Amino acid sequence: MASALDRQDGLPQPGRSGIAGMPAGARSLVRSQRLIVSHILAAAIPVLLFGGWMAYLTADQERTEARRAAQATVARVAERVSESLSKELEVAEALAGTTALDGTDLETFYEEAQRLTAARPLWETVSLIRPDGTQVLNILRPLGEPLGPTPDQESFDEIVQGAQSAIGGIGPVGPLSGKRLVSLRVPVNRNGELRYVLTIGLVPSQISAILRDAGAPASWVGVIVDARGNVIARTLAENTEIGQPASISVRDAIRRGSEGFYGGRTLEGTEVETVYRKMPGIGGWSVHFGIPTEALNTPVLRSLAALVAGGVTSLALGGGLALLIARDVAQRRREEEARSMLALSVSEERGAVAVEAADLGTLRWDPERQEVMGSERLRMLLDLPPSVVEGPEAVWSVGRVLAALHPEDRVRMQDAVTRCLEANSPIDIEVRAIRSDGRSHWVRFNGRRPMDSSGAPRVVHGVVSDIEPQKRAEAERLRLLRSLAEAQENEQRRIARELHDQVGQTVTGLSLGLKSLERALESGTVTSPTREQLRWLQGLANEIGRDIHRAASDLRPSAIDDLGLHKALAAYVAEWGKVSQIDVDLQTIGHVRRLPAPIETATYRVVQEALTNVLKHAEARSVSIVLEYRARQLRVLVEDDGRGFDPDMLANDGAGTLTETDEKRMHLGITGMRERLALLGGTLTLESSPGSGTTVFIQVPAPPPGPSI
Repeated sequence: MASALDRQDGLPQPGRSGIAGMPAGARSLVRSQRLIVSHILAAAIPVLLFGGWMAYLTADQERTEARRAAQATVARVAERVSESLSKELEVAEALAGTTALDGTDLETFYEEAQRLTAARPLWETVSLIRPDGTQVLNILRPLGEPLGPTPDQESFDEIVQGAQSAIGGIGPVGPLSGKRLVSLRVPVNRNGELRYVLTIGLVPSQISAILRDAGAPASWVGVIVDARGNVIARTLAENTEIGQPASISVRDAIRRGSEGFYGGRTLEGTEVETVYRKMPGIGGWSVHFGIPTEALNTPVLRSLAALVAGGVTSLALGGGLALLIARDVAQRRREEEARSMLALSVSEERGAVAVEAADLGTLRWDPERQEVMGSERLRMLLDLPPSVVEGPEAVWSVGRVLAALHPEDRVRMQDAVTRCLEANSPIDIEVRAIRSDGRSHWVRFNGRRPMDSSGAPRVVHGVVSDIEPQKRAEAERLRLLRSLAEAQENEQRRIARELHDQVGQTVTGLSLGLKSLERALESGTVTSPTREQLRWLQGLANEIGRDIHRAASDLRPSAIDDLGLHKALAAYVAEWGKVSQIDVDLQTIGHVRRLPAPIETATYRVVQEALTNVLKHAEARSVSIVLEYRARQLRVLVEDDGRGFDPDMLANDGAGTLTETDEKRMHLGITGMRERLALLGGTLTLESSPGSGTTVFIQVPAPPPGPSI
């Protein structure tokens, strides 16, 4: 890096020739002399040359303004036509949704269609067509009269297949209307089925009026065509050209699909420069305005001829002036290029030092050549072989780089590169590199797609970093958390066993002793109050035994170990319903099977916590629990009909329907549930709103099913 930085004060360098090698004072004097000579030559150029040049600029500006005016006119026409047709489409969709079409009696609809047609200048007729193409109603004929099939079957079939409202192109001469109309079609769906296709026949002459009112000069030729290139509206020869194919140049432009300017001839044979714009959402329609080429170019050609005449007169002086200016500009450019090259060299060296300090591997992914160029650090991270291509960067094939990754990560890496190139989506992906000894090593790819001047994708530039230490630390953290959870369950199991084996036996002995005492007292003279007291003590001892048994079950329900998750939950839910006086229903879907102990325990605890939240906060009347066994997943749904809450308040500490203490307790409970599931790769999702109850969705990965139980 020092070599480039040390050169910053060395411009110009020894060995250069010409003005760049002169001292600063000499260079300033030479430039001043050239400037004076340039001024003298410029003053000597005839006024004729200047006038011709200004005339040319003015004519060219007029030509540019005419093109801009054409673009503005096309945009205005496209906007007005699109707006007008969109309004007609909205009215047609509203008509298709009327209740008059719910039954078979179409008289009310017929009258409504006549009323709308009379009120809308664009509408010529309204018809209803069955999906098989048969017309059942047309306001041009009395209701109930046979009408035959629709005349524009091709446009009709497209609507039936797409089942969406659309505006078609110019149709054939209708047998009922005797005119060429534009079909606006809306599907009439009832009970999820297509009953009719509502078709509005639009009058092209009204669209031509919009085209004529655009304010374009009379010499311009405007035309609106459909997706097939047939004329819908035209400023000239409208009566004869409506429904006919447009000029060859118009149809070629539609096939190419690119908007903007193109050259061609009108149907009358006039050579024009045409501006073209599509109308999105209007069935592939487009609007074209042709400007006569002669009107555009004649002023420019005349001014250019005047400019050439003046230029011939002052060619020698102008050439001398251009030579002096060119030499001065070239010299300045060489000096600027030298400074730029030096600055670029310094920047590259600094970037290299930064990448090296960050311990990153650099790469350039070229999809066209199927090559990946990278640094030595990249080769080391991916354990790639030495490159066979000599140069500052090593080169490998894309296939060789993908082969260095774990088979499960290759498709993900290829997809990430494809998305980056096609959608300009930055790459941030973690993959495993396979060492030559077979061990895997975690690395992270970060990259993006640079854009050239045309915006086309070229390559993907990126860096590769070593994240193996972070992955190991994360794996160790998860292992410790699992160990902690397992230790906690073991401790709860031990406490439950001690409560059962020791405290329970003691209470049982107390109960038996009291019973014996009762018999002994009964053999003597014992008063009735004494017996009542003994019975009360016996009942108290039994209650203590039941409480201890219930506590032991809460710490570690033996039903999980003995019977499995499903039956353990069934027992707990039944007991919980009796205590809480809340209706609770447990349903099971799928193949019931035993799952690993951590999964069953975690699921049991999460459902237990969910029911605790219902009892404390929900004020619910009923709870529904669904336990769904899938091939590789266990799903649980807990849904109550309580008062609900705003889930955002738990994250934002906002005021809700719960008290501050309830919010804190619920937040801790939900966090604990999520952390317990996260240890197994599971998730917990909450859906709730005030007054609408709460639903808890639990998903836990599970091994595939075994034998039925």
